[in-house]
Amino acid sequence: MIDTIFALSSGRPPAAIAVLRVTGAKALEILRNMSGSDPEPRRATLVTLRDGDNILDRALALRFDAPNSVTGEDMVELHLHGGRAVVEAVSAALARMDGVRAAEPGEFTRRAFANGKLDLTEAEGLADLLAAETEGQRRAAIATAGGALSRKVSDWTDRLLALAASVEAQLDFSDEGDVESGLPPSWEEARQALRGEIALLLSRPPAERLRDGIRVVIAGPPNSGKSTLLNAIVQREAAITSDIAGTTRDLIEVPVAIGGLPFLLIDSAGLRESGDQIEAIGIGRAEAAIAAADLVLWLGDPARPPSRDKVLVIHAKADLGATASGAISLSALTGQGVPELLALLASEARQLLPGPDELAANARQRQALASALDHLDATEGQDDLLIVAEELRRARLALDAVTGRAGVEHMLDALFGRFCIGK
Repeated sequence: MIDTIFALSSGRPPAAIAVLRVTGAKALEILRNMSGSDPEPRRATLVTLRDGDNILDRALALRFDAPNSVTGEDMVELHLHGGRAVVEAVSAALARMDGVRAAEPGEFTRRAFANGKLDLTEAEGLADLLAAETEGQRRAAIATAGGALSRKVSDWTDRLLALAASVEAQLDFSDEGDVESGLPPSWEEARQALRGEIALLLSRPPAERLRDGIRVVIAGPPNSGKSTLLNAIVQREAAITSDIAGTTRDLIEVPVAIGGLPFLLIDSAGLRESGDQIEAIGIGRAEAAIAAADLVLWLGDPARPPSRDKVLVIHAKADLGATASGAISLSALTGQGVPELLALLASEARQLLPGPDELAANARQRQALASALDHLDATEGQDDLLIVAEELRRARLALDAVTGRAGVEHMLDALFGRFCIGK
């Protein structure tokens, strides 16, 4: 028998209340034994919780009978007084029961997934929602957790099955005269429309960029004002500043929200020829960070920026009176021009992030969708209907992998391990 599990699902005590959840086959029995009552389902009931003769707390109890619960199992919520001693006493009483144990991180959500209460894309959206720190992250996660991507993939699966049904009809009945010989033009039109929608989603910015932030590397030679500019943007002393060349020798990463959008700012070692072995390692890391960046703020020679897209040339010492042709002039020291730079960064970010009403897929989902697209493309111009049927079957399996119906067992532990205990 699968263990009945429990966990605190609200914030760490002390607090006004503490919500403790219990799910599994013994959940309702536990409620009856601890409270001496059998409340109506889905109705908050005031109960006295006991461990033997010992009164633990006066609490509100909510009962959810399977399958009408968030986990799909019998589940109980105990709304306790939020003191540490109360929570610890009730938890200890539960842990002493046979077949009952404390939940692992994400185990409630994993049971919901296993019992069909949500699919894998919704679980991933819920994980992103719990980690959301900006408005854009929240909106995207709400859409995914609410099933927007799942519904789209379900629609694609239904249309794929319709395409496959036409092929199977040709294979099974074409020699009996019950169906026309060959696939009709409408079949190819439907195939092209389906592959176009999948390709459109794959052409959009990846969800990771919204979750992890736009990677902005501040780069240039030593003493060009990189660390001072980083501190001016994040409005705190995140990096050490000094007149000594080569002070920054490693990457300094600072997450920040600008205009409600997520960024990861990266201060890097000054780029120059160096005989210092440690500084040379830092310079190598700086060059690798520039190559992997979404956007580079270049504080070096305006005529020699990094050879890549998305480079903003910055002259960060406008307070000294100097100018640089073709550069954005500002003073990282006084803050002059920094608000304008922040507005420009937000504008650039909007071009690199999914739109507020656009679906976005993460790396795992994109890999599965790309596989489905490849199999759909393999049917183009194919005369052998057996091959067409097999490619459509493989495309369907790839779509099933998006929502977790097939081929995802290897990544479930990693996903649900991202959740907090009690979720």
